Amino acid sequence: MKRFVEGLDRGQSTLFPASLDDYVAEDNPVRAVDVFVDGLDLDKLGFIGVQPFDTGRPSYHPSTMLKLYIYGYLNRVPSSRCLERECLRNIEMIWLTGHLAPDFKTIADFRKDNGKAIREVCREFVALCRKLELLSTASVAIDGSKFKAVNARDKNFTEAKMKRRFERIDESIARYLSQLETADRHGDAVPEVKVERLKGKIEKLKEEIVRLNAINAEMMKSKDRQISLSDPDARSMATSGKDTGIVGYNVQIAVDTQHHLIVAHYVTNVGTDRHQLADMAEQARAEMAVETLEVVADRGSEQLRACEQAGITVTLPKPLTSGAKAAGRFGKQDFVYLAAEDVYRCPAGERLTYRFTGQEDGKMLRRYWTTACQSCALKAQCTTGPERRIARWEHEAVLEKVQQRLDQDPNKMTLRRKTAEHPFGTIKAWMGATHFLMRRQHKVATEMALNVLAYNMKRAIAILGCRTLLEAMQT
Repeated sequence: MKRFVEGLDRGQSTLFPASLDDYVAEDNPVRAVDVFVDGLDLDKLGFIGVQPFDTGRPSYHPSTMLKLYIYGYLNRVPSSRCLERECLRNIEMIWLTGHLAPDFKTIADFRKDNGKAIREVCREFVALCRKLELLSTASVAIDGSKFKAVNARDKNFTEAKMKRRFERIDESIARYLSQLETADRHGDAVPEVKVERLKGKIEKLKEEIVRLNAINAEMMKSKDRQISLSDPDARSMATSGKDTGIVGYNVQIAVDTQHHLIVAHYVTNVGTDRHQLADMAEQARAEMAVETLEVVADRGSEQLRACEQAGITVTLPKPLTSGAKAAGRFGKQDFVYLAAEDVYRCPAGERLTYRFTGQEDGKMLRRYWTTACQSCALKAQCTTGPERRIARWEHEAVLEKVQQRLDQDPNKMTLRRKTAEHPFGTIKAWMGATHFLMRRQHKVATEMALNVLAYNMKRAIAILGCRTLLEAMQT
């Protein structure tokens, strides 16, 4: 065929390169994987099998297995069965492993048995980035995102779900009994097959009730009144869409605002971010080895004071917990606090004075109100009760300071979105429209660590170039 690029004849003898090393370019990222793993003290990190047994069949060295997994996550091949196939046909993998081809069970067991050590490898690469001065700016964005677990929604039960399931079963049984009564009235005109089918459905529903009662008993023993059958650690979590949710895990990350490297991460099965801020900020500061740290986030108001006391400067919106604004009335933010007089000034100009201090949800709250509400022309826009009451947390000044920082630099929230949400989007794109491959929280944490390590390695290569990174790791 003329005027087309033609391939080689399959029957033509070819002189291949004499060395396997010639197949891999000098700036190929697979060389970075090889050099990085060879520079690790795997025994110190806690990998099993670094010291071989004197007897029995020889095992694969942990460095070979670790290289295999890092390469797999770099190239969106996290499955042990897929990695087994790649070892036989992928020239980069053949170069990396020295033409070794472990079976999928050996590959899967390595990830399962060395979870803690693999998570330490992720931290080692962050330390390398710090050594290369890629984390020189002591500023991070913290955010969380939900990831699916190996657990279908139908195999997750909460008290509300269980109640709805019983209600649907009762409705179905009532409907089938009504159909049986109708069949009895028609006598022989109704086929016996239909009657037996209806009776069979009722029996199956009764068996389902027995099964659900057993699950409900186990569920009530759990701390959060929730149970998942496939992955016991997975939990039902609300997502940003209305009336939507997934059964999975909440992954928290702290991302460097300069180079967008993930400096710290944590996997939890708690669906909200409000209690994660202080721990993530402290972990990020430890990984970056700095005394002070600037953090931008969108949740975590309950831990702001702990951050301030630890020397961590946080910027985030002051939480609006009152529903008055949503109902079309004045919100708490419409009331101005006058610190010198310890009073609030309302939109009508009246002063709400301090009345008493009480405890609520473990917090000491100061209560303020005025008796002028009854005759106020703006009462309908303010409250439905006799008077409008304002609660002030004893450490509310911390929240106001954080809000003041945001007011002075409104672009901080844009910075947070651009910094923290991009890594989540990238990792989820690599995973595809699927879920974690492993069950239980500690194993999911291992899988997430491999994803984070792959992400950081790609970022470092994009920033420095593969050759520069190789030279830095070899020195």
